[in-house]
Amino acid sequence: MMAEHAIPAAAHWLQSTMLGTIATTLAVVCVAAVGLGMLNGRMDARRGITVIAGCFLVFGSTSIAAGLRSLTEFSDGGPELIAAQASPMPIQAIFPPPQLPPPPPQVRDPYAGAALHY
Repeated sequence: MMAEHAIPAAAHWLQSTMLGTIATTLAVVCVAAVGLGMLNGRMDARRGITVIAGCFLVFGSTSIAAGLRSLTEFSDGGPELIAAQASPMPIQAIFPPPQLPPPPPQVRDPYAGAALHY
């Protein structure tokens, strides 16, 4: 009887641990460390934005999941799908690729440098 409720209880415990006070405190410290690293020039903006977006994703995951689940559930049984009688697509002629103009003649640069001359 306890085994029936063990997995949901473990999932609830994991969710409360991941979104609880400890995780929030750790995320605040991480965002502060990333901000300090960005101010000192030790971290680029792309990494900082990634860390902040990751925090929003982790802490907003329950809302995101609820929104996605509400999109897939319909209270009235769902919309009726009506398949339209589609006629086959007409065959289109395949045209050869356009001819490109010849490239301009190469101009020799006398100042190209010693690395190009042996």
